[in-house]
Amino acid sequence: MSKILIIDDDRDMCALLNRYLTQNGFEVTEIYNGKKALQYLEKSKPDLVLCDVRLEDMDGIDILRKSKELYPDLPVIMITGYSDIRTSVNAMRIGALDYLTKPLLPKEILLSIKQALNEPQKKELRPPQDQKPAVQRTPVPYVFEEAQSLKNILKQVDLVAPTNYSVIIYGESGSGKEAIARELHNRSKRRDKPFVAIDCGALSKELAGSELFGHEKGAFTGAHNQKPGSFEIANGGTVFLDEVSNLSYEIQVSLLRVIQERKMKAVGGMKDIDLDIRIVVASNEVLWNSVRAGKFREDLYHRFNEFCIDVPPLRDRKDDIMLFARHFLQLTNEELGKDVKGFAPELEEVFKNYHWYGNLRELKNVIKKATLLTETDYIGLSSLPQEIVSHHAPVAEKMLVSPHPVPEDGRLRPMPQKESSLKEAGIDAEYEVIVETLKKVNFNKSKAAKLLNIDRKTLYNKMSQYRELKNQ
Repeated sequence: MSKILIIDDDRDMCALLNRYLTQNGFEVTEIYNGKKALQYLEKSKPDLVLCDVRLEDMDGIDILRKSKELYPDLPVIMITGYSDIRTSVNAMRIGALDYLTKPLLPKEILLSIKQALNEPQKKELRPPQDQKPAVQRTPVPYVFEEAQSLKNILKQVDLVAPTNYSVIIYGESGSGKEAIARELHNRSKRRDKPFVAIDCGALSKELAGSELFGHEKGAFTGAHNQKPGSFEIANGGTVFLDEVSNLSYEIQVSLLRVIQERKMKAVGGMKDIDLDIRIVVASNEVLWNSVRAGKFREDLYHRFNEFCIDVPPLRDRKDDIMLFARHFLQLTNEELGKDVKGFAPELEEVFKNYHWYGNLRELKNVIKKATLLTETDYIGLSSLPQEIVSHHAPVAEKMLVSPHPVPEDGRLRPMPQKESSLKEAGIDAEYEVIVETLKKVNFNKSKAAKLLNIDRKTLYNKMSQYRELKNQ
């Protein structure tokens, strides 16, 4: 019987979920605040975690990070309201397997949980010599040959694939960087060897060395077995380092040695392991800017920067949106055993006008949920999340949540003209400072909160306060 941990400060919601999941054969534990949830996770490992994005005492994202540090293979599903969906898209980049929007639908919950528990997890023990290691993570499928926006990218892939050049792939989260990296591997001479993808953003400083280079039994507290690292598993093939700018300085030093000498040592190991790998890295920010800021080693940057590919965001590929939507519909039909034929005519305009903050990853999730909800032959507006149907948020709100929300002329738009109170004037001033700070840090809210000398919760509260004022 699989064990599920529910973390939510809404006790009624917990009780309903507990009853429903217990009826479907799961063992359920309810915890109503973040600190107690972390204490539980330090002592026990459930088979799956359902965690609300917003808790009274802490951010659900922090629980996600800690749970992935403790158990990298633990499936975590985030629960969110519509206003938190962009946060949840970011959570998936960190390592969440899926997000469910409120109000929760029983069929959707059960489907997501069963899919999560059926996914193969990474093994702790070294694989037998005659057995090929499993490739990590399933990529977002791409309709390469049909997507007009990818023609130029495919030409670059064909050009560099036969070489051993290291490649940097730039693009927003969810735009398909890993799929491009896999295509590069599949068109190379290494196609019959492993492709191993590593999310550097989900690696803790303490565990990154073990994850990348492996460890020997007894190398540190908790190292009960010998474990091969991702580089050793990928030997002969390709290593894909996603969000590489998140690697700590110490790991960057170790990685530079691996690239220069093509050798590595496992944590606690004494022998060098010869490596023959190609390294492809991805980032949603320009690595040279991280070098100039002193956050990324210049010598390592030049080792990676032998070739560069830029992947445009989905909002700049409007002509391809419905192509990808139909592709994801086909995959979801096969997955659910349904036969939804297509989309209502009015959806095309809605899809093309939406910003797609989570890019292809968000589109895929929207199609999966809409297909599940659809009882007719065509997906209609009633099956879409409310935030997509009513995508007419004020400009200021978009500026606070979008990865690239600033108008093309780079200037802030004035607040609506109306009679102002002293309180409103103060909020207006705070708003401009917050937006300018967010722009400086590429809309990374954690970094912005640090620069503003406030915590993330206070930053979110101030953003919400501004939105409430505008909506009055």
